[in-house]
Amino acid sequence: MPSINKEPMKKLIKKLRRRDKNPPPTRITSETIEKHREHILAGGRRFKYPIQYARHRLVFNAIIISLVAVIISIIVGWWQLYPAQNTSEFMYRVTKVIPVPVAMVDGQPVLYSDYLMAYRSSVYFAEQKLQLNSKTDDGKRQIEYYKQQSMVEAIADTYAKKISKSLGVSVSAGELESLLKDQRQSVNGEITQQTFDASISNILGLTSSEYRQKISNGLLRQKVSYAVDSNALKAANTVYSSVTTDPKVDFKALADSSSKLTNTKNTYGADGWVPKTNQDGGRAVAASKLKKSEVSPIIKSTRGDGYYIVRLLDINDNQVSYEYIKIPLTTFLDNLNKLIKDGKVSEFINIPKITNG
Repeated sequence: MPSINKEPMKKLIKKLRRRDKNPPPTRITSETIEKHREHILAGGRRFKYPIQYARHRLVFNAIIISLVAVIISIIVGWWQLYPAQNTSEFMYRVTKVIPVPVAMVDGQPVLYSDYLMAYRSSVYFAEQKLQLNSKTDDGKRQIEYYKQQSMVEAIADTYAKKISKSLGVSVSAGELESLLKDQRQSVNGEITQQTFDASISNILGLTSSEYRQKISNGLLRQKVSYAVDSNALKAANTVYSSVTTDPKVDFKALADSSSKLTNTKNTYGADGWVPKTNQDGGRAVAASKLKKSEVSPIIKSTRGDGYYIVRLLDINDNQVSYEYIKIPLTTFLDNLNKLIKDGKVSEFINIPKITNG
């Protein structure tokens, strides 16, 4: 009978003994139960720690993936806004949340959301009311023109906000509500807020809050324009002095002569019969408070384009007819154009310069 080699068996036994230096007793008693418990827990620890190490690795990988995703999102967003100039509703909402700039005016960032709000509103109006077709050559030219005008508007509003702080000029909630109330006036009386909001949405594609922001920005720019233009106010006082000296003076002749005297481009105008609530910068409302041939005091146009002096020509229950002299505001735009000339206005998107006409 061949002999059995016991050497491999001895090596296996030694290996098992090295793995478990403290094997549990073969029998479980009240004295040995603690050793059995420790033996079982020790076996579980071999699986616990590798899982902990794997968890740290998972967290690290998740952080890396998140950072890569954020970087890719930033690159895609940058491409969509600047080279591609994506003007979709989604990108507009993104810029409302993330205040990225579309331009810079004298160190002040011009928000992309302000530019897109003006642009999208202009295009919406053109498509709904003017039958704009963006696929035609003329439509594409109009689109570029709206982009150009929206950029000008956004830059002007931002510049007004910047200098309003040093001028101490602001728009109060009462002023804003008063202007909006005036806009709700019609021949048949004041329309409801709900009807007005629906009309604004239908005409301009703006929500109530967006329209309030637009009006507030415009009102602030108007107040700033008046605050910085002392020359226009001086010219208006000169014209008004001439009218009070001779209430029957020829308005057209006075507009021409006063332009040379005050070095301003004063203009004459006359409107036929218009409603007393006509949206004309406040001229009709001022005229409705006068008697025939009577002249109004100096009026600040609610459009922010200058000062007016109005003479009532005729009036009935619902309408007025008047003539006027306009003294324009120029200082604000002159200062802004100087900044552009001096290279202090930078646009971050490329918009071709197109003349509408």
